Amino acid sequence: MRSGFAGLVGRPNVGKSTLLNRLIGRKVAIMSEKPQTTRHRIQGVLHLEDAQVVFLDTPGIHRPRHRLGEHMVDLALRTLRQADVILFLVEADRFGAPGDRYVLDYLREVKAPVLLLINKIDLIPKKELLPQIDAYRQQFDFAEIVPVSALKGDNLDLLPGLIVKYLPEGPAYYPADMITDQPERLLAAELIREKVLALTSEEVPHAVAVVVEEMVPRSHELTFIRATIYVEKESQKGILIGRGGQMLKNIGRLAREEIEVLLGKKVFLELWVKVKEDWRNREAVLRSFGYGPE
Repeated sequence: MRSGFAGLVGRPNVGKSTLLNRLIGRKVAIMSEKPQTTRHRIQGVLHLEDAQVVFLDTPGIHRPRHRLGEHMVDLALRTLRQADVILFLVEADRFGAPGDRYVLDYLREVKAPVLLLINKIDLIPKKELLPQIDAYRQQFDFAEIVPVSALKGDNLDLLPGLIVKYLPEGPAYYPADMITDQPERLLAAELIREKVLALTSEEVPHAVAVVVEEMVPRSHELTFIRATIYVEKESQKGILIGRGGQMLKNIGRLAREEIEVLLGKKVFLELWVKVKEDWRNREAVLRSFGYGPE
């Protein structure tokens, strides 16, 4: 039996959460085309016949512009030091992106084996792939280099076996029926935030935090959830509510549908929008929203 932790790292928006969900076979991390979607470290557990892989999905490593960004990057860097094996994701269609070199500088300081995953290979001609692999081999001593498409599933069946090779022997960390350590309240809040990311324009998404204030079973068939969406400006609040409250209704409807799948029962979702000015730079507010040192 082998078991251990596999850290998913890379710059923002390279497909880490998509990869995690694919490997686990269930949605445990929200996804968006907008960068810096992941703010927490999310554990997804893959159970194999003779191994258990605990994936750690981390925020994208970037140059932070506010206190929230600093916490996110610090979380990703701590994961580098704690993982037994590291999966470094890059994008095939953005070969040589400066952000990748920025992450590589941190990887040179870790002792764990690093597997390079060249993601989104479905977006480039096959003839461009080998030159990329050769170039990456010259930049770093990767334990493995695997071209994949997290979206399409290409080559993902190879990954579990390659990862297990680098895990230590030991017992399973989690029971066989557990696939994530995320509490239902946090998963519900993240699903609401995912719908905000999907439906709003550039000004709003990064200024949004969602806090589930109340989550109470009303019966065997129904759970009541009251959640607050926080933004930094009154103008952002107006965008989120929308004309006649239509935007907030759409966010609530889409989030409720996914939360019902998560909980396996009907959900009554009550959403509120409040302004908390400059919350991303206010340490006390960040902690109250669940961000900060673990």
